[in-house]
Amino acid sequence: MSTTGRHAQALLRVLIVDDEPLARHRIAQLLEGEPGVSVIGTAATGDEAVAAIRETNPDVVFLDVQMPGSTGLEVVREVGPDFMPVTVFVTAHDDYALKAFELAAADYLLKPYSDERFEEAIRRARERVEIEDLGALREQLRVVLETDARSARADSGGSRYLERIAVQSRGLLRVVPIDRVDHVEASGVYAEIHVGSERHLVRTSLSTLEEHLDPDVFFRVHRSAIVRLDEVELLIREGGGSCFVRLRNGTKLPVSRSRRKELEVRLGRI
Repeated sequence: MSTTGRHAQALLRVLIVDDEPLARHRIAQLLEGEPGVSVIGTAATGDEAVAAIRETNPDVVFLDVQMPGSTGLEVVREVGPDFMPVTVFVTAHDDYALKAFELAAADYLLKPYSDERFEEAIRRARERVEIEDLGALREQLRVVLETDARSARADSGGSRYLERIAVQSRGLLRVVPIDRVDHVEASGVYAEIHVGSERHLVRTSLSTLEEHLDPDVFFRVHRSAIVRLDEVELLIREGGGSCFVRLRNGTKLPVSRSRRKELEVRLGRI
């Protein structure tokens, strides 16, 4: 089918994957109120999901993360990121997997979710399908899988720190190597990644991101800021006990009193 024909049809073909019948029913009910959406099938296990994705080629899949047998992430590995439809992960557990989705900027639903949150997820999925943003989707899924694999390696004594992070940039998804990041600042419910003169938003908290940055390289100087240590040029003390760091690019960031002594040690002051 041509791109023009697909857009003219404007029918979103959705597959629902969840081992809980009530959860599948709820998603199906919510989709009934969405115009131009057709539920083409459901699956209760990872094996069923893999078969359904390959056979029906849906536009969107709502994919439960925790299922008996194969998990949602194992489904993605089996199908392969290059062949996955637009994916909305669904999870009942606010654990490492959820952090992986946040860091990859992937859309997810945390059970129990509201009708409004579901509407936001299906809207984003529809937009992805309409602009055929498949390259960004594939990179997004790779980052999710790599983050999850890094967690498994950490459990067995391997490295647990991020080497790259997916960021939103003008509606597109880019992957930024961590070794290019100068500093990170809190921006509401987002973390603002600074790479030279560029700024990118990631839908995650500073605390979550901090857990996945190498502490030998990055240091949280304040509740609102994390810096790359080798980018710090000056430690500035001002009146009233205030303290700041100035980075090589001229950026000035506050240092909390509770973090000052440790920062001085990390910067090599004896």
